[in-house]
Amino acid sequence: MTPHHASALLISDLHLTPSMPLTAQRFFDFCEKEAPKVEAVFILGDLFEYWVGDDAAAHSPFQQEVQRAIANLSTKVKTYYLHGNRDFLIGHSFIKKTGMTLLPDPTTVEIDSKKWVLAHGDALCTADVGYQIFRGWVRKSWIQKIFLSLPLNWRRGIAQHLRSNSHTQYQQTQASSAHRLKMDVTQQACAAVLRDHSGNLLIHGHTHMPAHHEESMDGQQWQRWVLSDWDLDHPESGRPRASALLIDDAGTRYIDLIKN
Repeated sequence: MTPHHASALLISDLHLTPSMPLTAQRFFDFCEKEAPKVEAVFILGDLFEYWVGDDAAAHSPFQQEVQRAIANLSTKVKTYYLHGNRDFLIGHSFIKKTGMTLLPDPTTVEIDSKKWVLAHGDALCTADVGYQIFRGWVRKSWIQKIFLSLPLNWRRGIAQHLRSNSHTQYQQTQASSAHRLKMDVTQQACAAVLRDHSGNLLIHGHTHMPAHHEESMDGQQWQRWVLSDWDLDHPESGRPRASALLIDDAGTRYIDLIKN
C-alpha cells in the first residue's frame, strides 16, 4: 500500500556514530522538536555510519540510544526507513524495535497530494561501474547470511576497512571534478527509475550534494531533490551541515537544522 500523508520531513546520510556526538545530539533534538510537527518522517538510508547486524546493537549503548529515540518518535508520527549503502544490513529486529516501516528502494509515496519517488541514491550512480558490481554482490542474501554468521569483531573490522576506503574515495571526489561526476547520479538512471514508477518527482540522498534540479532527457521531464548529509563535528571539512526536506501544503523546501 502506498503511504499517503499531508506533510513530511525527509532526511538521510546522518552517518551516526559515537565519534560524532554533536551530529547525534542534533538528531535526538530533531526527533523531539521538528519531527513531531509533521505527519510522517522518511529516513532515506545511512542513518548510521555502518551497521554490522541487529545483534550488534545489544553491545552498543549508542545504537540503543538511537533506537529509543526513534521508537519514541514513532509513537508520535509515522516513521519510514529505506536502506542506505552503509546500513543495508538493518534487519527486521531493529525495524520492529524502533516502530519504523521499512520501504523498498526505490519506493513511491504520496505527500501533499503529489506522487514522489524516493530512493537512497547509490543505485542511481551508474557511472561508477565498480561500485555497482560491489553493490550487486553485497545485496545478495546468501552473501549477507555468511557475513552475519561471522564473529562480531570480524564484522566490525571489515566494516571499518570499508569505511576507511569510502572516506578516501570521498576525499578524492571533493578534490576532483571528474571523481564528483563519477560519484553522482546519472540522468539515465533517474529517468529510468521515474519511468518505472510513472513519476516526475524524485528525492534521494547518498551524494552529499543537496540541491533542487529540473532535468529532462528525450522528452521526459522531472524534478530532483537531493538531501544533505549531516556533519556538525568536523568544521575543518567545510561548513557544518544538517538539513531536512519539508513537504506540506506550503510547498517543498529545505529547512536548516543548524539554525533551529
